[in-house]
Amino acid sequence: MSRITTSSTAEYFAKNLQQVGFSSPLKAVLTTLKEAVDNSLDACEEHGIAPELTVSILKVGKGSGRNTDLVEIIVEDNGPGLEQGDLAKVFGEYLASSKFGRGQCSRGQQGIGISAATTWAQLTNAAGVKVTSKTQKMRKAIQCYIDVDIKGNKGIIKKKETVDWDKSNGLRVEFRIDGRVQLNGDGGLITYLEGTTLVNPHLSLNYKLLDNDWVHVGRVSDDVPKVPPPTLPHPHTMKLGEFMTHAGLYGKMTLDKFLKKGFSRISDNTIKDMMKHGLKKDHLKRQLTAIKETEYKSIFQAIQETDLANPTTRSVLTVGEEGLAKSIQRIGEVDFFSVNTRKPKICDHKPVVVEVAIARFINRGDADDAAQLIRFANRVPLQFDKAACAITKAVESVNWRSYGLTQPKNSMPLGPYVFAVAVTSPFIKFKNASKETIDASDELVEEIRRALMQAGQKLSRHIKAEHRAADLERKIQHIEKFAPILVHGLAEITKAPKKRELAATEGLKKILGRDADDAEDKLKEAEGRLKVLKAKQKKTLGINEQQEEVAKEATKKNSKKAVKKTTKKTVIKKATTKRASTKKGAVTKKVAQKKMAKKKTTKKKR
Repeated sequence: MSRITTSSTAEYFAKNLQQVGFSSPLKAVLTTLKEAVDNSLDACEEHGIAPELTVSILKVGKGSGRNTDLVEIIVEDNGPGLEQGDLAKVFGEYLASSKFGRGQCSRGQQGIGISAATTWAQLTNAAGVKVTSKTQKMRKAIQCYIDVDIKGNKGIIKKKETVDWDKSNGLRVEFRIDGRVQLNGDGGLITYLEGTTLVNPHLSLNYKLLDNDWVHVGRVSDDVPKVPPPTLPHPHTMKLGEFMTHAGLYGKMTLDKFLKKGFSRISDNTIKDMMKHGLKKDHLKRQLTAIKETEYKSIFQAIQETDLANPTTRSVLTVGEEGLAKSIQRIGEVDFFSVNTRKPKICDHKPVVVEVAIARFINRGDADDAAQLIRFANRVPLQFDKAACAITKAVESVNWRSYGLTQPKNSMPLGPYVFAVAVTSPFIKFKNASKETIDASDELVEEIRRALMQAGQKLSRHIKAEHRAADLERKIQHIEKFAPILVHGLAEITKAPKKRELAATEGLKKILGRDADDAEDKLKEAEGRLKVLKAKQKKTLGINEQQEEVAKEATKKNSKKAVKKTTKKTVIKKATTKRASTKKGAVTKKVAQKKMAKKKTTKKKR
């Protein structure tokens, strides 16, 4: 018989880093950045600090692996910093987290991600992470290198020293890893950073990517979100094994106390209802450690048979319509946008909030391109495995044609749009450990659909007003073009005087203008509704008249550029058509001449 061995958590993940987002050099760079940024944002929010982050990603050499670069990733924040005793645990120990199982809407939950980034740096560059940390109590900052003891699942501190740092508090992490850098696209770094600023209006961000210039994204809100207190799980969301593991955390507590303290919304009356469905009275006063596995099964079955109150929705955190409306302006020049925050809802016995922002951008994408979808889970962008996600399924299931958008069947709508959909919950169910896609339950997909349709209704008002304006313009052009030709022709036939011709032209315009007048009335009605909606948006964003004029001037310039481009294309097209027509005419003339010559020859022979 072969010898059975045990492995540490760190050893398992070191051999299976693809499960936590390190499946390729490209994803390794993005995942490392994401984990560092998430930790910084969570730390700042927990201490009520408006976050200021500086991000730098550079290629500094050749990687140790084939077709890879040595990529340096630096993330610096103004957070509370970490004490010396916590550094090794945070960066070098798996499952070391104060948030694990707490039921809170924080970004990090399990304490795996940043330790996995340290492991990747260690495996690919033979060095872990360089950390500089300073709390307000420290006179000088601590600087050290941290590795993961893979066999023992512990952090090892190396080269520790104290250094001067001109910050009162903060944390700086520096990774050097094998990787490849992608800036744009679904898995791009810019897409991630734009998404992060979108759902974090209180964030001030400076970043430099490769050889590009530094980019500054200022905060648009000074309100630091307060993460709601943790909530307890609902027993109907658990499997038997999870229920037993959860009971193990409460030690020698009696079963009745465990049910009330370990779960959400369970009272004495609820326990009485459980007894009606098979829960034995003598089990209630027994200690959890004294209950057998077979007894746990009957207890669990009785709980599942009992109708329980839904958990509280106070545990969910929202970005808010105002924050989304202001943040979306930071991505680019917006022509029109629509935001919608749903009320907290219970889906699959879990409290959930869905928020949607739909914006149409100027000079971002073409009419024939698919709209960009940015997905979020607890304010973290999801950038891979899009097709299997609940958010994608919900967006593609909506009939966007009814809102005025072009949409192929069961696909994303087309046009220069950005769809941002955020799902926030203390118990989000992901499909994998790397948290790349949300499990698509029927209840959650339906809730996301409703949020999208409400945002779509606001968007359709704007699109309908545009269509009516275009329809009115088309009708007026037809009247102006054909009415004078018709009247002039009739005047020539009847030999009517010029005065009569002019009177007839005006009369015909009035008769034909009834249709145009009707269209104009509809346009005014639509514009009135749109004006009210835009006024609300301006009030939300706090835009004054001067800012609006600046935006209008920018729009005019872009419109002129687009007109010039279109005119140039039209001229080229006409010139090409003319050349083709001339060439065709010349060929036709030669053929005719040959035919005439052939006829003359035939006549002479006769």
